[in-house]
Amino acid sequence: QVQLVESGGGLVQAGGSLRLSCTASGRTFGSYAMGWFRQAPGKEREFVAGISGSGSITHYVDSVKGRFTISRDNAKNTVYLQMNSLKAEDTAVYYCAVASPLTWRENPGSRGQGTRVTVSS
Repeated sequence: QVQLVESGGGLVQAGGSLRLSCTASGRTFGSYAMGWFRQAPGKEREFVAGISGSGSITHYVDSVKGRFTISRDNAKNTVYLQMNSLKAEDTAVYYCAVASPLTWRENPGSRGQGTRVTVSS
């Protein structure tokens, strides 16, 4: 079972940027598709962005297309989420997880503890 630790969250003004990182344990990180998910207060957790094991395929929810970029460095066992032009509605706890590359649903039990992003308007 891979262990995931997210970092990089914080408080930022609308229009600003943040880069989230998710570092995984284990030697087979490059074989997993990974996803970023978020949960805003009072809302269900939603998929944000996903990336294949090789990094060649990415997928985004419509609301972040053109603003967020997912990437990975398999040598560092890390997946990133670069978030630009942040909006108040991006405020949420962001999680990374192992994901299905077919459905982009997170694998049960693979989620990290999350990092909080707060965007002030």
